[in-house]
Amino acid sequence: MTSPRFRVTDLLARPSLGSITTSVIVAIFLVCLTNRTFWSKAGIYLADHPGGVAGLFVIVLAIHIALLTAFSVRFLIRPFFIVLILASAIGSWFMDRFGVVIDDDMVRNAAQTTPAEAQHLITPGLALHMLLFAVLPIAALLWIRILHRPYLQKVPRNLAVIVLCLVVSAGEFLTYSKPFTAMLRQHKDLVKSLNPVTPLVGTAQFLLQTSGETDVGAEPIGLDARIMDVAATDKRPRVTILVAGETARAQNFSLGGYARHTNPELSRQDIVYFPNTTSCGTATAVSIPCMFSNLTRAGYTHDKGLRTETLLDVLKHSGADVAWWDNNTGSKGVADRVTFIDLVKTADGRFCIMGECQDGIFLERLDTWLDQVKKDSVLVLHTMGSHGPTNYLRYPEAFRTFTPDCRTAELGNCEDEEIVNAYDNSILYTDHVLSSVIETLKKRFATLQTAMVYMSDHGESLGENGLYLHGAPYIIAPDVQTHVPFFVWLDDAFSRSMDLDRPCFESTSGMERSHDNLFHSVLGMMNVRTTVYDPALDIFTACRKATPHGQ
Repeated sequence: MTSPRFRVTDLLARPSLGSITTSVIVAIFLVCLTNRTFWSKAGIYLADHPGGVAGLFVIVLAIHIALLTAFSVRFLIRPFFIVLILASAIGSWFMDRFGVVIDDDMVRNAAQTTPAEAQHLITPGLALHMLLFAVLPIAALLWIRILHRPYLQKVPRNLAVIVLCLVVSAGEFLTYSKPFTAMLRQHKDLVKSLNPVTPLVGTAQFLLQTSGETDVGAEPIGLDARIMDVAATDKRPRVTILVAGETARAQNFSLGGYARHTNPELSRQDIVYFPNTTSCGTATAVSIPCMFSNLTRAGYTHDKGLRTETLLDVLKHSGADVAWWDNNTGSKGVADRVTFIDLVKTADGRFCIMGECQDGIFLERLDTWLDQVKKDSVLVLHTMGSHGPTNYLRYPEAFRTFTPDCRTAELGNCEDEEIVNAYDNSILYTDHVLSSVIETLKKRFATLQTAMVYMSDHGESLGENGLYLHGAPYIIAPDVQTHVPFFVWLDDAFSRSMDLDRPCFESTSGMERSHDNLFHSVLGMMNVRTTVYDPALDIFTACRKATPHGQ
């Protein structure tokens, strides 16, 4: 009897798997191979309950099997599983590499990013990761034959698997209910690390929110705004430069006590620095519209922000000239109704490369703009600041002071010390740009009364507790992402125009401040009278000798 002859085609024959078996295999892949961050945290949080980790694994795997089995029907199983695999592959890269949480705010931030910003995140490491955890698994899913039983047999079998999984999950949870309940109450970040649940839920929430944003009009506020005179004898136009910083964290400002001298130039300026300032959000897409809104962080939502005019609109209603210069990813709707200039589009070769520009691009243009000022004006400079992960691109070679500095977007290839060095160099350059703005304003003392306000939108994680970048949900965000630098510079004439007691104002520097203060403080500086102004949130109120707002 001769043995069957081997044929190459046998190796190429497509294997067959039942739909439930396929569901189990994909569930194991998702739970075991794309949830490193989740299981690392679970191991730490349940360190005193080793059996609890095993119990949690059973629960998570059983729920995944139940969910996938519920969708394991003909014509749906492959598309649905492919979406899960893609979401898990992308989510695991950013969660495991940077420690980020991909919720609706992070999805919004990603949706609003520019091609230039996105290109820094598309690295060889990401490409390899996607090959291993997306392309190959999806190719295998498309290659196999998935067998489906007749409908009347499939429904009871699938239902039996789903019920069994849910019963097992419930049993395990009851067994370890005490440590599980304590863990979920104390460590809300654990559930937010579950992949691909969090990325998909976040994406769904973002899509639902944006679906209702079509043709949203901003409701006017401050239509009664007008500029009041205090020092009526001085008719020079009053100019405020409002600098919206990017990703600067207060912990790395030497003005606030950081050991490294990252603010050598600002330390020589007569500024009032507020070291206890918190942000409204942890990502630009949230913080920028929130900080320019009259809504406090407690009352702010993305939808409310879209439907309400901003600080810039109220200033415009008052009769001031208002403009926004952008060297970032846009104003997030804040400057939709005022003059907007995108400096990135100038592609100025002295400052710009690969579709991004260093903040020195503002300086000479500021001098030209000041030449044309004829009345009270506010100019917003939206900087690139310290936006990661490519901080080495944020400063010129002359400011490469702290070395060795991380020179790649692949943060995993750099030591934490190198990442911090690159970040500190970017802060050092920010210090130079801000001090240069002040020096430019000082030279206008004969024709203008000038002031500058600097406030960063959010901070940054530089490896603390395994976290990098920013965008963590506020409820679990570390203070390095929410503690931001904030300072004010006023020339003597501007202080007099506000009737400000300068020593009194300097004595308030230690008070707690936040993004909530910006809207009302800028109105206060510009002597704008309006019903939407709240003196309780104006940082200058307690030190003004007179109040021009007619409270």
